[in-house]
Amino acid sequence: MSNRTRGELVAAVTAAARRHHAAYTLFNQAMAERLGLHPTDLQCVSLLALEPGPRTTGEIAELTGLTSGSATRLVDRLQKAGLAERRPDTHDRRKTLVTLTAGRTPEIEAAWEAPGEAFDRALDDFTDDELTVIERYLRRTSDVGTEQTARLRAG
Repeated sequence: MSNRTRGELVAAVTAAARRHHAAYTLFNQAMAERLGLHPTDLQCVSLLALEPGPRTTGEIAELTGLTSGSATRLVDRLQKAGLAERRPDTHDRRKTLVTLTAGRTPEIEAAWEAPGEAFDRALDDFTDDELTVIERYLRRTSDVGTEQTARLRAG
């Protein structure tokens, strides 16, 4: 048990979260540079890999927080980089779906090998209950981040 007050604990978590965000942002930039991508493009690839299936450019705009025009240019860059392709939507001919391609998968997996192992090792000494709390925290703060992004953009 900690001897710190709740206020001190919340401040410590907040400071650690800010440092984590900054460190991960720098890591994402370095990984994007290694792969010859823009950091936003790498984030989009990461987010698309988490999705259950292909997405429209509009859905990619929502995932990434970009305007529809910027999302279109992002998909153009991903397509040019051999990371994504556009396919007609078989259910709605007016729509085009974007899907990740397997062409650069070995290169991306190789680039992620050492960092992935390091991130996994960082979790080694946490109990299953602690990992559950960490996941809950990350989900909650992700939701708050999404809500606050919308609030800031609304004006």
